[in-house]
Amino acid sequence: MDWIAVFSSLEAVCEENITALSGPPDLPYGDVSRRLVTCMRKIQDHGRALEPVVSGITAVYHHYDFDSDTPGNGYRTLVKVLQSCLLHIIHNGRYIASNCHRAFFRADHNASEMEAYSSVLCQLRALLYIAQGMLHDNCPGQLYGEQDGELSRRLVREYASMHKACFYGRCLGFQFSSSLRPILQSLIISMVSFGESYEKQHSGLGMAAFSLLTSGKYVIDPELRGEEYERITQNLDMKFWKSFWNLTESELVSGFASLTSTLVQVNLTLTIPPEPLLLPLVSDPRLSTPVSPPVAHWGPGPVNMRLISYELREGQDSKELLAFSRTEAPPISLSLVPFGAQKRPPSPWLLIHFHGGGFVSQTSKSHENYLKSWSKDLNVPILSVDYSLAPEAPFPRALEECFYAYCWALKNCHLLGSTAERVCLAGDSAGGNLCITVSMRAIACGVRIPDGIMAAYPATLLTIEASPSRLLTSFDLLLPLGVLSKCINAYTGVDSEMVQPTEGISTLSALGRDTASLISGLSHGASKWIQSFIPAEVLGSWSSSHRRSLDNEAHQRSVLPCSSDDSSGPRDYPEGFEPLRSERLSVIQTPSCPTVKNPFVSPLLASDDLLRGLPPVHLVASALDALLDDSVMFAKKLRNMGQPVTLRVVEDLPHGFLSLSGLAEEIKVASDICVERIREVFQKQTLPSCTRK
Repeated sequence: MDWIAVFSSLEAVCEENITALSGPPDLPYGDVSRRLVTCMRKIQDHGRALEPVVSGITAVYHHYDFDSDTPGNGYRTLVKVLQSCLLHIIHNGRYIASNCHRAFFRADHNASEMEAYSSVLCQLRALLYIAQGMLHDNCPGQLYGEQDGELSRRLVREYASMHKACFYGRCLGFQFSSSLRPILQSLIISMVSFGESYEKQHSGLGMAAFSLLTSGKYVIDPELRGEEYERITQNLDMKFWKSFWNLTESELVSGFASLTSTLVQVNLTLTIPPEPLLLPLVSDPRLSTPVSPPVAHWGPGPVNMRLISYELREGQDSKELLAFSRTEAPPISLSLVPFGAQKRPPSPWLLIHFHGGGFVSQTSKSHENYLKSWSKDLNVPILSVDYSLAPEAPFPRALEECFYAYCWALKNCHLLGSTAERVCLAGDSAGGNLCITVSMRAIACGVRIPDGIMAAYPATLLTIEASPSRLLTSFDLLLPLGVLSKCINAYTGVDSEMVQPTEGISTLSALGRDTASLISGLSHGASKWIQSFIPAEVLGSWSSSHRRSLDNEAHQRSVLPCSSDDSSGPRDYPEGFEPLRSERLSVIQTPSCPTVKNPFVSPLLASDDLLRGLPPVHLVASALDALLDDSVMFAKKLRNMGQPVTLRVVEDLPHGFLSLSGLAEEIKVASDICVERIREVFQKQTLPSCTRK
């Protein structure tokens, strides 16, 4: 990208518009013309200030890549997002300059569009100033700081008060390709509509119907959509977030998805009882080591799984396996098996999958659309683990269940239609974390490790550490900082006592049964948004003085970090500049318990001894993902140890793109890359210690 040309074009477009709109007093659209002139002057100022910042970052950002063949890190991402914003402004500016004197020029619409992009540019300028400070403060080549959390506190302080609605209104999805933008816009509109119906305590079909009826106003009024999305994510209600993403589990949504998904002959849900296992030791196969069932938090319990196989293989219809089935309908799709066809022999391969969802939502059902395709493309049975979710089941319950499922699969591979000569672990986001930590657990226990790992956009550092890519959490559509911090707190147990299991609860009215835990949550800084739709009879039981004390405490915690004159640390911005601030202040409960630094929670923090012996790790990350730096730094760590690792950075996709499989060609291409990485594990290609392809 020729940045000199970009900024020159921006300057020229601004001057052209200012000249065209500063004409004689009788120019049509008087007030709107003045708005546009003011807006273009602001954009011009931002562009002039940003040019040296971008020049400084682009001069060195290649030093932070994994290698010269794999361009990708948070500094590149921030510059890429700025590029998208500037190109939109240049395109819109040229249109305005060419058409502002025509009869059917939509003056107010175009002014609102340009003002929205001006606001986005202002906020991106602030983030690039912070990134510039990271370049100065961090060690060379390091994307995460080591300054006792000061950079992280600055990130949280900025997020708490920074205006973010402009990213979710008219400019929603501007950084993504034109084919992805409508998909993401539909997703956000669905979320804010669902939020309104959730607040009004609708349930079941009523909630879906109400969401459909209210979604229209968020299409017509993008500013309202942006404000509402900011309101929802500023102080997130975890129960709302879980409810929304669990919509993919509903029969209605999954039914629509199944119409376009690959047809498979086996789709079987299993419940494995908590019985001790014996597995041979790698060091001496004549000896065995016991593997205990998961016990954390509530004692031994079953582990749920889903077996998916494109073709029916020996063992998959055995009475022994079907005894574990929890599927009410016939688990084997016999109608898809050709009449007279024989069962296929066991595959030498087995893919074990851990789903994403921030450790707090979704199951294998949410991910079965692409898993069915993978089973066909790889011709392999897939066992996907439905581990228990936080906050009801914090660490280490999910890890224990996934490790137990892995060991059970090794011991019972003959039931799964496989001989398990080659075993690969695959997962996305939280599931990618579990792939790595399950392998670490296998090393520590002395049992067989998998033959390889494919982790898509994994979370390898479950802290709120600041990095260039994590600055994207200030405006990320699917992973804003409020969501990230809530998921981390839930998994590490910070929120486990104040949120109770929600199975069978469809509306917020049920929160009245759990007043004590809600008060605990509010005392930790939960939002007034939650308070606004707790049933009045519940709120009425509190004394007014108690409510005032909670409000004051939350207000102090909200306002204190937001002061632009904070003398406790260095100023992030040049004199005379300040980003736009939100009327709604966010309270981020930063993870501070020791659990976040447990190497089996944050493998990026693991010692070399714990990581040495990992199988080949194939990381697939996205350039527009807030967790990109997690993948880059983990790949560097493994490479520096001499561990076999690859990293592929795909362009223009959001975090969680596998869950959007089938909706855009770019997502299919990225999914195919994941498949090829898994195929490499199965085909036992020789892998150097550090390589990209």
